[in-house]
Amino acid sequence: MGGQGLVHGPIGENSLHLCVDMQRLFAPGGPWAVPWGERVLPAIEELAARHPRRTLFTRFIPADGPGEAPGMWARYYRRWADVTLANIDAGLIELMPALARFVPPAKTLDKRVYSPWTEGRLDALLEGSQVDTLVITGGETDVCVLATVLGAVDRGFRVILVTDAICSSEDRTHDALLELYRTRFTEQVETVTMGEVLEAWR
Repeated sequence: MGGQGLVHGPIGENSLHLCVDMQRLFAPGGPWAVPWGERVLPAIEELAARHPRRTLFTRFIPADGPGEAPGMWARYYRRWADVTLANIDAGLIELMPALARFVPPAKTLDKRVYSPWTEGRLDALLEGSQVDTLVITGGETDVCVLATVLGAVDRGFRVILVTDAICSSEDRTHDALLELYRTRFTEQVETVTMGEVLEAWR
């Protein structure tokens, strides 16, 4: 399912592919497996291969141990004690192998919460870069991708969301979020297919 297309014109040279949390943690067999992550992986891989120097991968890093996080995150990690760093194979936080091969020249950015903006590292990385457009892929549509999109909108970036390169564990909320982007953020979020991106960003 696509979207309204590139309503604001071609994808310019000051664009960055921002791929959200495509890690072994969320791969089949991982503790937080996103069942259809593998389905979108080839499209993400193709875009990263096309623009490795213009690709940034975020990685979600769980708390060190159960309860070792601020506020409600402490409760969250008591619920998910088995997925804290003390209790998982450290390799699970790494990117899926199909994407890890692009680093370097692609870059990674680690975060402890859903949004890559909250801790300030992404703002610092982009400061002075002239990046004005973010082409967003990854997972999950209704959690970390949502937080990434809203932070980008707040900062005034052009946001291009690649609808066949994002994924969720829940079809219903994935579809609901796409409807939200298409109906409530029509001036700020362009929902497009990977084919449109590859054609427009050469």
